[in-house]
Amino acid sequence: QVQLEESGGGLVQAGGSLRLSCVASGRTFSNYAMGWFRQAPGKEREFVAAISWSGGTTYYADSVKGRFTISRDNAKNTVYLQMNSLKPEDTAVYYCAAAYLYSTIANEYHDWGQGTQVTVSS
Repeated sequence: QVQLEESGGGLVQAGGSLRLSCVASGRTFSNYAMGWFRQAPGKEREFVAAISWSGGTTYYADSVKGRFTISRDNAKNTVYLQMNSLKPEDTAVYYCAAAYLYSTIANEYHDWGQGTQVTVSS
């Protein structure tokens, strides 16, 4: 089991930027692919971005492609989500998650953080 803790959320104006961090503990971080998901009020949790264990492969939801960047530092047991050009529709609770295999499907992630709130004002 991997314990995950997100940070970096907050309130930002449309067009602004935030960087989310997710620190892992408990198991060898570099063994896992990592993903970011988000859930807005009244909506289902949706995929945002994923990164392979080495960091060599990344994948993004169409809604964030070109604005968000996922990265990882295995020496620091941390995965990041750099979010630029934020829009009000990006408002959600953002979760990081760990998986054995690189995936865009939430059910394939076995460990989850408790989330960090991102609010984008218009």
